[in-house]
Amino acid sequence: FGVPLSLFFSHDVPAEEERGVVVRAGSRRSLGTSESGLVEELLSPDLGGSFEMLRSVFAPGAELKTEGRRPTEEAGYVASGTFELEIGGVWHRLSEGDSFRFEGKPFRWRNPGADPAVVIWVVSPPVY
Repeated sequence: FGVPLSLFFSHDVPAEEERGVVVRAGSRRSLGTSESGLVEELLSPDLGGSFEMLRSVFAPGAELKTEGRRPTEEAGYVASGTFELEIGGVWHRLSEGDSFRFEGKPFRWRNPGADPAVVIWVVSPPVY
């Protein structure tokens, strides 16, 4: 259809002066469901730039069982909770305030904690 995939996710239309610049907390585009154990919100104004920024909330016990691999560079910051990330076959246990980066490597994740894990995730180029 020649339109960004993000067009299909519900969101409020920003004021003209904020379009492409500001994303209000109450107007984020949701990119997941709680049934999957992962809910992501697009923090970037759109997918037109060289990267996307997401707020990812991983439910307690949620995990990506089959490793993924994307032709991207990815980085993240654990805002709260405990988060485990396997990068290239090595598991890393991350806590609030920890961060990570990897490029083009296979990865998996899981939340072993009793509370949701919130991770700010940056992906370049955008994949949604």
